[in-house]
Amino acid sequence: MRKETKEYNFNWMLWTTFLAASHMKNGTEKEYRSALKYIPSFNLVLEAILSSGEPGQKFLEACAKYTENITFAKERGKKTAITTFCFSPALFYTMDITPVCLEVLSVMMTFIYKRGTAEFLDYCNEVGFTETSCSSQRGSIGAYLAGIGAEVDMFVTDTPGVCDTNANAFSFAAAYLKKPFFQLDMPPDLTGQRSNEYHREDYRALIRFLETHTGKKIDYERLKENLLELTRQDEIIAELEDLARIVPCPLPVSYNFMVYASRFFFAGTPEGTVVLESMQKIARENAAKNISGLSGGVEKLRAFFCYIDHYAQNMQFWQMLDQNGICYQGNILSHFWSHNAPYVDLYHKEEAAYNISMANPDALIDSMSMMNSRMPMVKSIRGPYDAPNMWLEDTLALAKLYRADFIVYNGTPGCRNTWGMVKLLARDTEKAGYPTYIMYSDAFDERVQSWQATEERFMEFLKVRRLL
Repeated sequence: MRKETKEYNFNWMLWTTFLAASHMKNGTEKEYRSALKYIPSFNLVLEAILSSGEPGQKFLEACAKYTENITFAKERGKKTAITTFCFSPALFYTMDITPVCLEVLSVMMTFIYKRGTAEFLDYCNEVGFTETSCSSQRGSIGAYLAGIGAEVDMFVTDTPGVCDTNANAFSFAAAYLKKPFFQLDMPPDLTGQRSNEYHREDYRALIRFLETHTGKKIDYERLKENLLELTRQDEIIAELEDLARIVPCPLPVSYNFMVYASRFFFAGTPEGTVVLESMQKIARENAAKNISGLSGGVEKLRAFFCYIDHYAQNMQFWQMLDQNGICYQGNILSHFWSHNAPYVDLYHKEEAAYNISMANPDALIDSMSMMNSRMPMVKSIRGPYDAPNMWLEDTLALAKLYRADFIVYNGTPGCRNTWGMVKLLARDTEKAGYPTYIMYSDAFDERVQSWQATEERFMEFLKVRRLL
């Protein structure tokens, strides 16, 4: 890693960037336009987010708040836990632990810095971690391994049985930094008495671990308050998902990203609810006027991504979809399987969803364990791709619900659990009538395939399959 890179604290750098971005619209429009030329590597991201109005402004404020919390956690007497997007942070907030989500931070770096996450990715290899692992963790964890991130107290993950490269990244980093480490495990079956009991006991063991390393007992009244807030968030997300079924779709392309990012930032806290409520307001207005959320106002195609997005610098992925009139119906990250989600009742998936009960402390913990076991990726990619409640069934149900014209797979070269079955999945989705495109880029590292090549091949697929 270059000496210059080590001059700045990683979390402070992200915080100050998003803090400044959240203030960009405080002046006049002329001042805003004049300032954009001084941030050429970030101006299109700002335009894409802020053009959505209040939701974009609230989202940038949430980004600034999240990174601020990490930057000043120690000064404020908070413990910190490095974790994954697959783990709901609601429990951390209940126990005064500041979550440090590696994938979220990797996305932030990929979006806003021209150099992206390359140096942090490579530094992981320099200290001994395999280069064939997922870039979503390496894109930020390299900063902590190099000693330029916030001080970390513990590691908590929950992807064994779902994603080996994800789990190994946390295990390696915890050992390298000599920090306490806990991992939940995911049995291959989502439902059934044995799986449910396993999830509950595993989650209780996690709570004991957190109590030991924070010196605090869990506060059930506070957990109840957080779950009440989370229930409100579920209701809003369910309505947004239902509104997305309308043709034309009233949701702007960027909304799906802001939905799942807000949930990964602030599940069960008012900060997350504020962002979701602002999106709900605009989506309702667009639906009432029967107008598209696309900037051009004309919806030509509807796409469903069966895995994750492409986080190219300056938000180029979302711009490409928007400019070509492609309504984006979300991906595996933007669906949380709450009991009131539209796809749960419509496709009789009640047993695959979670319910939140606040009847007593045991019910609160059971609710948390069931919710966490159904977080994005840990729900759909834990067993055979074509098993009940798994990847194929979920993909086809969501594609049908949103009337998708085609399906896209995008990940990273390190996604071995999905690469091992994605061609079988594509064969079956094609049989079901959905043209399916497999992208060979890296969602976090443009050195694998440049954005220009990625965009060109994506558009070639649409033309060859006569979709556009």
